Amino acid sequence: VGPRGHVTVWAPAQFMNEERKASFAAGAGRLRNVSLVVSPFEAPELPASSFDLMLINLDYHDVYWESAERGIPRMQPDAWLARVHAAMKPGGIVGVVDHAAAAETNPRETVEKLHRIDPAVVRADFERAGFVLEGTSDLLANPADDHSRNVFDKDVRGKTDRFIMKFRKPRR
Repeated sequence: VGPRGHVTVWAPAQFMNEERKASFAAGAGRLRNVSLVVSPFEAPELPASSFDLMLINLDYHDVYWESAERGIPRMQPDAWLARVHAAMKPGGIVGVVDHAAAAETNPRETVEKLHRIDPAVVRADFERAGFVLEGTSDLLANPADDHSRNVFDKDVRGKTDRFIMKFRKPRR
């Protein structure tokens, strides 16, 4: 990020505990240009028009997930993405990497069962939020993954078929 850049790490409050906070403080938190923001998963507290680049790595599907056990309420992806959109500077880029699900599958059911998401759902969500798709990549594609297994299954963990999308917030 260069000498004048800053990295903000956002962590959902539901997954943060004292051990994880201490681990962050002992690692990246020691750098003066890295900070941690902890807020509820369903309502990320991100300052408006603050970010040039955001990377959502293997997590976007979770906006369709809910878990009473982990304190994750049913989220509304449009509301979640409205917060992301507001946090991005005009011209800012959001990169999304996620586990691919079969086409035309119900996102809530697929995420609950497999922790995957149909790339078309991601694209539609981001475009509805006001982002423009600028590109995709199959760099992490794995045609041997048939999309039928949970991403935590030992036979596919770390080897899932993944997609990459690049979105931009228009400068308007």
